[in-house]
Amino acid sequence: MARVLLLLSMMMVSLSAAAITDVYPFDSDADEARFRTLVAELRCPKCQNQNIFDSNAPIAKDMRDEVYRMLLDGASDQEVKDALVNRFGEFVLYKPEFNQRTALLWVTPLIAILGGILIVIGVVVRSRQREHSTVSLTDDERRKAERILGGDDSAS
Repeated sequence: MARVLLLLSMMMVSLSAAAITDVYPFDSDADEARFRTLVAELRCPKCQNQNIFDSNAPIAKDMRDEVYRMLLDGASDQEVKDALVNRFGEFVLYKPEFNQRTALLWVTPLIAILGGILIVIGVVVRSRQREHSTVSLTDDERRKAERILGGDDSAS
């Protein structure tokens, strides 16, 4: 029984140690809000779909520490982002800036939407044209159809 209690207490200690999060003290609520905004806008290079605020990866902790240090040193938001982009590449930005390298990234959704709209318009126009165009039979075709429908299909 003592072993079970010892094992349970060891598990509780390890769980509580894992639950400890980084605490970054700030002089004002505005600085803390800037910090939270920045770390939410930066992507973890290891986790890829998590921002550095939510990630538990060691690289994300290093990035949070760097953001904190730069904010304490008086860096602007853009300076912080530029420093991390220089270190890790543009991948760390959830919203990369529009430039020659990222133009296709920003323009592709617009091209896809416009292409879809043009396809829908084309389908609608064609279907309306088919509705309005009625094909009339010639006299020979009409007589032949009446013979076939009348059961007299021997005369072809």
